[in-house]
Amino acid sequence: AQPARPANAPKRGAGWRRWLRISGILMVVGIVGATPWWGRALLSRLDFFRMRKIEIEGLRYLAPADVAERMQVDTSQSIWIDLGPVEKRVRSHPQVDEVRLHRKLPGTLVARVTEHLPVAVTPTRTGFAVLDARGVILPMDPSRTAVNLPVLAARDTTILRLLAGIRAAHPALFARISQVRRTGEEVRLELATVTVIAMADVTVQRLTDILPVERDLAGRQLRATELDLRYRERVIARLP
Repeated sequence: AQPARPANAPKRGAGWRRWLRISGILMVVGIVGATPWWGRALLSRLDFFRMRKIEIEGLRYLAPADVAERMQVDTSQSIWIDLGPVEKRVRSHPQVDEVRLHRKLPGTLVARVTEHLPVAVTPTRTGFAVLDARGVILPMDPSRTAVNLPVLAARDTTILRLLAGIRAAHPALFARISQVRRTGEEVRLELATVTVIAMADVTVQRLTDILPVERDLAGRQLRATELDLRYRERVIARLP
């Protein structure tokens, strides 16, 4: 007599059948990767590869519905459609910097989006416009979207690139900037508690020279009202 099998023991052959299914899927993937365009065209006729879901990754400000609308795909299409035109349509959105699409078999299309990030707002006749590092107005309404950005009097790509660099390298410092004004060859950055004066071509690294000065002043229970970076390798702190 054979010993009784536990109630929760897997049925004989279940593991074998599971292995066969996995092998079948891997074989299909291998065939698709090795065959020319007609191989994918043949597979696109199979309902197994109908598009069932779209996944959108990497968004910070842009609404997923806006990306999905630009993609112009639906469940009537196969996952093996040409992705080039889809990427081109998404990339045409003014807020999209780059997009990469890939398939997740059997029926999911994944879009990885990189946005042009907002770095400042500037006044216009109808309110405030949101600018990126290129000086392009992004389709964002600052009254409806939670953005904490410096106010820039006018579009100035030099200052916008500077702000983008600060945001990327030192987000905490960027968050302190409330307003930026350029006068000739100089720029004034209004931080929460201090004004920073520098030459208009100041670098992000040079701006960070104010940080150890602020820490030193705080250790002595002092606070500057103005930090001047216009002099080479010096930070002049003016106290109240």
